[in-house]
Amino acid sequence: MDMDKVMELVGRAVGDVGATLAAGNVVLGHRLGLYKALAEGPATPEELAARTDTTPRYVAEWLAGQAAGGYVQHDDGTYSLSEEQAFALTNPDGPLYVPGAFVLATGIIRSEPRITDAFRTGAGVGWHEHHEDVFIGCEAFFRAGYIAHLVDEWLPALDGVVEKLQRGARVADVGCGHGATTVLMAQAFPATTVMGSDYHDASIEMARKRAADAGVAERTGFEVAGAQRFSGAGYDLVTTFDCLHDMGDPLGAARRIRTALDADGTWLLVEPAAGDTVADNLTPVGRLYYGASTLCCTPAARSQEGGYSLGAQAGPAALRQVATDAGFTRFRRVTGSPLNDVYEIRP
Repeated sequence: MDMDKVMELVGRAVGDVGATLAAGNVVLGHRLGLYKALAEGPATPEELAARTDTTPRYVAEWLAGQAAGGYVQHDDGTYSLSEEQAFALTNPDGPLYVPGAFVLATGIIRSEPRITDAFRTGAGVGWHEHHEDVFIGCEAFFRAGYIAHLVDEWLPALDGVVEKLQRGARVADVGCGHGATTVLMAQAFPATTVMGSDYHDASIEMARKRAADAGVAERTGFEVAGAQRFSGAGYDLVTTFDCLHDMGDPLGAARRIRTALDADGTWLLVEPAAGDTVADNLTPVGRLYYGASTLCCTPAARSQEGGYSLGAQAGPAALRQVATDAGFTRFRRVTGSPLNDVYEIRP
């Protein structure tokens, strides 16, 4: 046995355990407003505690850990955020909000006992069975990327779609969750109507509230419905954002999308960035998605009708096969981001 390799593994484990514990501390910073308050200017633990109505001793320990992890700056007992740290950690409505990912991750980990049982029994664990932080964190994590890319990059990459949306189109946002993408499209294209659907009733309730708060309630609608049964037909655009791989019957969903589209309609499919093989996905992004898929995505799919699990690293070949089997004839990757691949699929 090579002890150097053993110690290399131990070092990796130390880093991972530290990262696991750091996740809870990032969520603390998010919930208590510590990052936002620190962005106001450098502070000692006592000063930051005063800004946030928290206890200095706890804040001192938190700040030291954040500095050790590279999330804040430390200089002789005073802490601060760099411009880059503030950008990533303080604005939940911006194009990057790192704490959302940690809310999602810590929420998923709460379900570990159920997932352990599912490994033994083969049963699924439904999306709706997770802690509410999973729903809240998922929106916060993915919404930032949608703000950064959806309107300015992803939709313009589709052939003729933006022009339709500007004139006035009918859009179905399938698996809409809390409605982040539904609202973004309605805000960007005032002549267009967007119908969001999701099987999770609590998410639809929140989506209606988000649309009302954003002032687009009259141009949006929401229904509790699975992807195989959402209502309507003749849609110019159907969208699925980071959800096809969570479905127990993705082929059934694709077939329903095919029948719901207008003859010249488009399916915008956004999925986690992935290659076609495990070897392709042995990357930091692949590690993130495989971890989430093991604890959340695959169990969710197995809990549904069909019980077929694409997994969060399905890759373009598997996605193309689903589209082809559903009767689509055109499938192409049009753009992407570090976390997502974006596909245009047409009849």
